[in-house]
Amino acid sequence: MNKVSVPSFLKSYCQDSFHLKQHLQEFLDIDAKTLEIKLETGQQQLTKLGAEDFDWEKATTFYRDQVGELYLFELGAWHLGSSDYIEDTLLLIVDHAHGRVLDFGGGIGTHTIATALCPQVEQVIYCDINPISRDFVRYRSERLGLGDKIMIAERIPPKETFDTIISFDVLEHLPDPSQQLLQFHQILQPEGKIILNWCFFKGFNQEHPFHLDDPQTVNAFFQTIQSNFLEVFHPYYITARCYRKWERSNGYWVLGNG
Repeated sequence: MNKVSVPSFLKSYCQDSFHLKQHLQEFLDIDAKTLEIKLETGQQQLTKLGAEDFDWEKATTFYRDQVGELYLFELGAWHLGSSDYIEDTLLLIVDHAHGRVLDFGGGIGTHTIATALCPQVEQVIYCDINPISRDFVRYRSERLGLGDKIMIAERIPPKETFDTIISFDVLEHLPDPSQQLLQFHQILQPEGKIILNWCFFKGFNQEHPFHLDDPQTVNAFFQTIQSNFLEVFHPYYITARCYRKWERSNGYWVLGNG
């Protein structure tokens, strides 16, 4: 199967994930050898922390205050080791993102950076509750000359609406992902699109103890997404999905014009 051509503004991702290792070294003031060790052990350490300390009733506190720098290393290793998969998620963003974009739970900022580089995107609001992640993405944005196009926030700004919402590997970390979908529906413009993925699975060896897998909650999630959004076909072999929103008008469900 022929590979899709990557736009020139994403070439930096293909080369080194938007200078990810360089940015981690500079931001954390560590040498290359130390970084490699931390990338190699990050997931194991985060899994151990989750198995010992994670509590759904205190999930916000766990991600905001406890994971610290470990999340940078765990996510960094995942992004560097899954470059082909992530490249396809970036191509999906290139195909559908436009206008004002919300990146909800943006992690180390790969998708935020790629979105900000898209010429059809006006602004990206990166939203993440982890203060170290926010500082890191702010640093990356400035280093890449994107500080004017990327806004950093802890929470979704009130009374804001968006033309596009993206959220990768986040919904399975929420105690009630259906409520988050409903908020997305509320703040998404009628012609807007939303790009999501999720993994409601703790892993074959419980390597993801902080992933939601309660059957009732997962069923409610799928009922919510199917009754509020219509899936848009895309050609990439990835778990991410693109949707347009349904809205009720005069007693009927109608589709936006996007």
